[in-house]
Amino acid sequence: MRFLERERATVAKLLPGLDESLRAVSLMELEGPDSPGIQLFRDSGGPGLLVPIAQRGRGATALDALRVQRALGSRTPSLAVATILHHFSMATLVGLATTDDGQESMLVEGVAAGNQLVAFGFAEERPGAGILSPLMTATAGPDGLSVSGRTRPCSLARSMDVLAVSVMVPAWGDDGGEVPAVALVSAESEGVSVGGAGADSEQVTLDDVLVPPELLVQASAPDGRPEVMLTAGFAWFQLLMTGSYLGAAGALVERVLLDNRVPESERVQLLVEAEGVMSAAEGVARRIDDGDPDESTLADSLYVRYCVQDTLSRVVPRAVELLGDLDSMASDEVGHLATYANGLDLHPPARDRMTGPLAAYLADGPLTIA
Repeated sequence: MRFLERERATVAKLLPGLDESLRAVSLMELEGPDSPGIQLFRDSGGPGLLVPIAQRGRGATALDALRVQRALGSRTPSLAVATILHHFSMATLVGLATTDDGQESMLVEGVAAGNQLVAFGFAEERPGAGILSPLMTATAGPDGLSVSGRTRPCSLARSMDVLAVSVMVPAWGDDGGEVPAVALVSAESEGVSVGGAGADSEQVTLDDVLVPPELLVQASAPDGRPEVMLTAGFAWFQLLMTGSYLGAAGALVERVLLDNRVPESERVQLLVEAEGVMSAAEGVARRIDDGDPDESTLADSLYVRYCVQDTLSRVVPRAVELLGDLDSMASDEVGHLATYANGLDLHPPARDRMTGPLAAYLADGPLTIA
């Protein structure tokens, strides 16, 4: 089987026509501000990838989704990365919908039926911030929360139908404390605006936007640990991020494998490293598919993600070096792919911030996300 053939076959099965459509557009056009990538993703049914077939989605497993993200990353890394957080939100909502026939289930089906996109407005853009660190202020009222604040950059800001943002809400009990929660805001809500122009990563401003109680998902349990569904969601987040950046690096590896000027030993070495870490990621995906991902699944997703970072730090510069002298257009593409493929370590939770929590977890403590 050729390199990336399995991943692209998965895209062909679940999102027919998408890979062909992306392949017909140049890489730099797909990566530019006027990229057709998001619309092609919508047209293929991509927003419903993780939604069960019974709820009008594509019914992808975690293993399927990992392979789809790797395939997309090899064609257009920016699209793969932009859709990670949509899928993270959907994986969490799908998990909630399995235990609740209310608003979460209706939202999940609505996303799939309408090919809607859920944008991510958490603290990822703030260096050193925890992923659920609140970006917004919220004031409780009789009809829900009044939410205000700004998030930038907000992936999919100009394409989103729903925005998920982190807020603080009253904690369990009577101690008067607060805990983080996720608020789901319709992009058409009064008080929502998108600033700037051009690229699809823009500032989103919320000005006293009303969020009803049924669109709030509390993000931690009474002991301060992540809720079960968010634990699963974070495992999904690590998995899909890993796949997306393996795809960007895979685009470089693929070019090397097709270059007969490169010695076989060098080509095989890159192949071994790239496929080795992909196999590790597939192991995490299979654990998620086995059902009820727990703290150990999340921990494994972190171990694999950090291992992939280390592998890409070797594979990417070596692939660029082996490709050697290229014409101007090919050189621009290789430079862009190399820059993108090295971006995995910029996403939360950073390894240095997780050193203490992982050490505590290995000593039989709870796993917390820094």
